[in-house]
Amino acid sequence: MSALTKLYEGKAKILYTTDEPDILLADFKDDATAFNAQKRGSIQGKGEINCSISSKLFQQLEANGIKTHYIDNPTPNQMRVRAVKILPIEVVVRNIAAGSLCQQTGLPLGTVLKQPLVEFYYKNDPLGDPLLTRDRLLLLELATPEQVDGITHLALQINNFLINFFKRCDITLVDFKLEFGLDSQQQLLLADEISPDTCRLWDNSAGDDPNRRVLDKDRFRRDLGNIENAYQEVLQRVLKAVEGIGSRE
Repeated sequence: MSALTKLYEGKAKILYTTDEPDILLADFKDDATAFNAQKRGSIQGKGEINCSISSKLFQQLEANGIKTHYIDNPTPNQMRVRAVKILPIEVVVRNIAAGSLCQQTGLPLGTVLKQPLVEFYYKNDPLGDPLLTRDRLLLLELATPEQVDGITHLALQINNFLINFFKRCDITLVDFKLEFGLDSQQQLLLADEISPDTCRLWDNSAGDDPNRRVLDKDRFRRDLGNIENAYQEVLQRVLKAVEGIGSRE
């Protein structure tokens, strides 16, 4: 294999080109950021943990008919992925009120929503990743109406799968962020990652303690400590759940 060429470096990953034009290599970093990168730090082992969790979840989603950019893992913190043109939209699915939803609406933390809420945010750091209405999204031509409908449908499908999967892990899926891209055939693929960096995950075995139950990046955002242990706990439960699914097949 020839030397890798860096294509893009984000907050959590570096993308490299490979000898195959339709395949990229994603290198997961230990870097941690929050509040639009105003807070920065490092979480030891995060790259390998998030890569492992994302890989397992992508494989499970593929097995359930959701197309993703995942191919395989050449190393523990690297993922080979299909090259896609990322749509500049962050898709957030919420099942329980937390974070900005509480801040912007006054809903109490932990309010269970009557139905999942799908939100779109403009993936634009200088603008602060603002919340978009559907009409604004179409005005900016960030996606076609058909793509917006497809993304919404896929996001709800993914949410339904993840809720049930994390139940097997004794974890409640509060909310999560997704990104989608278009491959060379203009097919929508789930991209980026699904991990404690992009999900709010609450430990069902922790009782009602609002701090002890947190198993995601909120531990970093809110200086709760034990960040590495929380991420590692999610990984172990995911691996156990996947093993359980495999043993039943």
